[in-house]
Amino acid sequence: MSVKASVYLDGAIAGIIGAVIIAVLFLFLDTVTHLPLYTPTVMGGSLFLSADDLASTEGARVSLTLTLMYTGVHGLVFIVLGVMGAQFLLSTRRELNLGLSILVLFVILEFGFVGTAFFLAAPVLDLLDWARVLVGNSLAAIGMAIYLSLRHPARKVTP
Repeated sequence: MSVKASVYLDGAIAGIIGAVIIAVLFLFLDTVTHLPLYTPTVMGGSLFLSADDLASTEGARVSLTLTLMYTGVHGLVFIVLGVMGAQFLLSTRRELNLGLSILVLFVILEFGFVGTAFFLAAPVLDLLDWARVLVGNSLAAIGMAIYLSLRHPARKVTP
């Protein structure tokens, strides 16, 4: 496999890992505080419904359709962000620094989230608990960076 194809594949897998980490975290937090699948329902509603439709579904608690639609978009966005992070981290000829890798991936995830939400679902920015978003993106960045460092053991990874 070519180096470029390997970077794309590693980025896609790292993105999937990040998306799964955040999905599992929010499933746990929703189960404890609200209803399971509450957050992806809200995110899907703000992404796929107009303001009038969103207001009319305010009484509805959880929608499996909105959850599945949002999960697909969430996964695709994370794959794109994972490929961007892998391109940035693995295309260099220098050694990887795990701490810097985590920071770079975290910044990419934050800009990806805020940019996507700002352009596609601006009302979500007012509804979300930012501490949860920061924790989720931090855990996703750590998982993605660990995967990329384990995937490329020939490159020296420093703490």
